[in-house]
Order: sequence, then structure tokens, then C-alpha cells
Amino acid sequence: MSLVSETWRTILDALAGVGPAEYLAIVVVLAVVSQWAAWQVRLPSILILLLIGFGLGQVIAPEDVLGRDVLFGGVTIAVGVILFEGALSLRLRHVRDLGKPVWRLCSVTVLVAWALITAAALLVGFAFEVALLVGAILVVTGPTVIAPILRSLRPTRRIASLLRWEGIVVDPIGAVLAVLVFTGVLAGGGGDAVGQIVLTLGATIVVAFGIALVLGWTLTQLMLRHAIPDFLHGVTFLAAAVGAMVGSNAVQSESGLLTVTVLGVYLGNQPRLHLEHVAEFSEHLQVLLVGILFIVLAGRISPSQLADVAVPALVFLALLVVVVRPVSIALGLWGTKVTSEEKRLLAFMAPRGIVAAAVTSIFALEFAHAAESAAAAAQDASGERAQELLATSEELSRLATEAGEMVPLVFIVIVCTVAIYGLGVGRLAERLGLASTTPQGIIFVGGQQWVVDAAKMLEEQGITTLLVSRDYAKLARARMAGLTTETANILSDYAVKDMDLAGMGSLIACTDSDEVNATAAREFAHVLGRAGVYQVRRTEENDVRRDRRRQAAGHLSAQSVFLPSRTHEEMASLVASGMQVKRTRLTEEFDLDAFLAHYGEETVLMFTLRDGEVTVLHSGSKPPRSGVTVVALVRERDEVTPPSTS
Repeated sequence: MSLVSETWRTILDALAGVGPAEYLAIVVVLAVVSQWAAWQVRLPSILILLLIGFGLGQVIAPEDVLGRDVLFGGVTIAVGVILFEGALSLRLRHVRDLGKPVWRLCSVTVLVAWALITAAALLVGFAFEVALLVGAILVVTGPTVIAPILRSLRPTRRIASLLRWEGIVVDPIGAVLAVLVFTGVLAGGGGDAVGQIVLTLGATIVVAFGIALVLGWTLTQLMLRHAIPDFLHGVTFLAAAVGAMVGSNAVQSESGLLTVTVLGVYLGNQPRLHLEHVAEFSEHLQVLLVGILFIVLAGRISPSQLADVAVPALVFLALLVVVVRPVSIALGLWGTKVTSEEKRLLAFMAPRGIVAAAVTSIFALEFAHAAESAAAAAQDASGERAQELLATSEELSRLATEAGEMVPLVFIVIVCTVAIYGLGVGRLAERLGLASTTPQGIIFVGGQQWVVDAAKMLEEQGITTLLVSRDYAKLARARMAGLTTETANILSDYAVKDMDLAGMGSLIACTDSDEVNATAAREFAHVLGRAGVYQVRRTEENDVRRDRRRQAAGHLSAQSVFLPSRTHEEMASLVASGMQVKRTRLTEEFDLDAFLAHYGEETVLMFTLRDGEVTVLHSGSKPPRSGVTVVALVRERDEVTPPSTS
């Protein structure tokens, strides 16, 4: 036992003496490992990141290692990059039927939430000025918490669009509101404060839109003229976002978040720009930055700070969840065409993210800086002016102390709202029919007879299917069978970006074109993951000579579906010869070996079903011997009737 404690003490001593490089390396590794662990155990990654960051912060204080200015400068830039990445993904066409609800979510709902959160903050003891600031900061939700939940939840397109737009657009709105409150507090009461607030708001909007639109137009023209080489696209957009963020803040304080949001929306909606590779680069960077930010910012909180605000924070949290969000959604979406089910889900979906954490920390420091500045000015002044400045300094010092309590309170709100909404929204969404936490649906690209038969078998077992083909006539059999179909080119912008994939977990590309199948699988891998996309085996894989010049590169193909894998032509030939799709229950008495012996070596195993979950069989699968229902392409044998076959 003493050896363990001695080893642990040695590790802590070593950590306590690390420099900036070692600290950043530790944070990067922990950020990635934490998010991987969260994916493994199906928990919101932010919970693990905050826990790890809090623990690391008790050993290594980030401000001691990096310095306060470097720390908050890095936080500002990282938050801007995260918002820019989120804004790039916003498409105006997604909200053509949701224009009014999105507008209301980003205006009426925000104002109602601000008023109610301010009242809740007053109730738990904050001064009015600080309560207004807390209300402004906590109207945000944010892409850093919404995106991971949507990735695992995969809700309907409408709900996903509403949540994404609200999360990304309201983030800068919350920051701007916080700036206006802070400006009003510094200006004092009366008409001077109102005039200063109006001036600040106008300047923020003009600066943000001016920089964003000019920079966005310039980047668009450079891209269309191919003035930027492909290998520089990702870093060019990153540099533009960082430059816009910092430059905008330099011109008008805290206008940078609004600037990068407008810039991202502008660029993301230019019809002639193809930014998929830029978006992929930004998404990878965003995942890393989110992990780093939550670990670093959580490390600034001490156990004593959390203990001091624990009771009021829990009361405040209960008001946020039970009163603020439901009331603000009900009033904000009153009179819109949002369904009652969608309103219920939106009312139970308001986790707070990194922008709330970062802005809270920044404004807590701003109050302290303002108090110090007023005190310094008082020393240089004389008479009544000195007394006024001294009184202002004392008032700001008092507010700075209360604002310091915002930081642990907001972190408690972040942890608890992520836990409550992240862990609870899945079941609610499933009950409302708006999403699935374990999506089992299968997208078939093609409308062949065997595809229709397989989809019908799966539907009878409760597995959702979607058949997609560009040829309306090819889907006639599927429509007659009562299956869900979509007439679209699987490689179109609509299919890749707009098609509703609620409940879908896998894609099987089985057209008569190997290249279409491979391209579709690669595109949908961004949504479903590489493990969830398949294609029928390529025709050239039958070439026994394995000529590398004729073989497609491995990364350009998806997994070959079914066991054994067959090409499109081979599947068509087998069906033409009389083979049919059948569903059979495998038991101890009639197991997989008996099944294969009965139907012969031509049999193609397609899916296994167990307890409402489907497994797509592929070239690397090892299907269970019994205890599952197998869907397979078989040649019917008349002499023996296996049990539980349909």
C-alpha cells in the first residue's frame, strides 16, 4: 500500500512541475482519449472531459502553466473556430419550411429565456447586474454540446435543423447580450447607459457584418477563380476565421463570435463553392478543440468554489430545466407550425456548452479589470471625481466578487444540463417518434426484386428501411409492397445533405455501377460511419490475376456486403435462377450449419436479427450459430421444410 501511495505521490510531483509543452501534450492526449472512451460507453463526451479537466486542474493549474493572457487568448480563438465550423454546416434551404420557428427560437425564445434566467439568478442571490449577465450568457446552447448529441441521436431533419440553428446562431447572440449588459454596468444607470448600449449594439452589428461579408465575398471570388490551391483550402479558411475573430474583437469588443458566425453562414450557402473537404478539416479540428477547451477551463475550478455555490446552483439548475426552457419554448414557438411532439423535445433539449464556459470566465475577469482601472484612475484624479471613481471601483469590486461565483455555477449548469439532456433526451425522442438512440434502419440504394424482398422481410421484423433510386419506375415494386422509397440520385446534394435519415444506421449500395456504389458509401460514411456503409462486391474483384492496375484502391471502396459477397450481376443471376429471400429462425436443433447444409453452398447470408436489432453480414462477419433469425437468399428445397422459415 505504501508503494502505491509513494508511486502516486511521485506522479503528482512530476505533473506539478510540467512546463507548457508537456501540459499541452497531456491535455491533447486526454482530450482524444476522453472522447473515445465516451463513444465506447455511449456517454456525452463533455461529462468525461469536464471530470478529467477538473481532476487535472487540481494538480496542474492551467493559468500557472500558460499564463492568464495566453490562456484566454487561446480560448477566444478556439471558440471562434468552433463556431465558424458549426456555421459552415448551416444551410438556408434546410429551414425553408422552418423560417418562422428558427427566427422565433433566435429572438423571442432568447428574450424570454434571458428574462427568466435573470429572475432565477436574482432568486438565488445574485445582484441585479450580475443576474442580467448570467441570463445573457446562459441563453446559449451551442454546437459543442448539440452536435455530439445529434450524432448519436440521429433525429428527424426538422428537429436537427432547429437545434443546429438555435445552437449556432444563439451563441454569438448570448455573447453580444453579455457585452451590452457589461457596457450598461460600466456606463451606470440612466440615459447615458441606454445610449451607450445602443451605440455598442449598432457598432457590433456593423463591424461583424461588414468584416464577415467583405471577407466572405473575397474568399468566394478567390475560390471560384482557383486562386487558392486545394491543399491550402482548409488552412486558408481557418486563417480567415481566426483573423476575422481577432480583428473584429480589436475593432469592437466581443463582436468576433458574431463575425465568424455570419462568415460561416455566408460561405456555407454559396452555391458554387464545394467546401466538403474544408468542412471535414474543420470538423476534425473542432473535435480536438472542444476536448482541449473543456479540460483546460474545467481545470480552473477548485472543489471549494464548487462547494460554495452548490446549493444555489442546484436550485438555479432546477429552475432552468423545469421552468425556463419549457416556458421559453412554449412562448417562443407559439403560433408556429412546429408540432407538439417537436415542441416537447425542444423543451427538453438545452445543454450548455463551451461558449457559456468561456464567456463566463472572460467577463468575470473583465469586472475585476474594470475595478482595477477605476481604482487606478481614482489615484490620478482629485476632488469629487476621485471620490466618484473610488466608489465605482468599490462597486465593481463587489460585482467582480459575485461574478467570480458565476464561473463554478455555470460549470455546474454545464455538467448537469449535459447529463440531464444528453442522457434523457434519447428515450423521450424515441417515445415521440422523432429519433432513435440505437438506429437500426437500413438504406438500400437500388430497387431490384431481391432488395424489395429483403426490405420487406426486415420491415416485418420492425426494422425501418428506405429504398433510394434515381429511377421512379424501378421503385414501383417497392411502393406496391408498402415500403418507404425516395426517388433521388444517391450522389445528389439533396441525398447527401438533405435526405431525412432519422432512425437509419446502415447503407447498402447495390446499384449496377460499382463506382456509384463506392462513392455513395464514402459520402454516407461521414454520417453513418465507415462501419455502417456497405456495397455489393466490385465486379473486378473476380479477376483471379489480382492485377493492381485494374483493382480499385482499398480506401475507395466500402465493405463488401453479405456472406459470401456477391457482385450486382451475380445477385441478379441468382435471383433469375429461382433463388428467393427467406427468413429462418436458427435454433440448437436447426443451427447455421444445418441451415447451410439444407440450402446448399449457393446460399447468400444477408442479415441476422435478434431482440429487435439487425446485423448486416459482410465479408468479415462471423454469424452466430443459433439464437438468431437469419435473412438469406436461398434456393428453395422441396424435400425438407426447415422450422420457422417464411
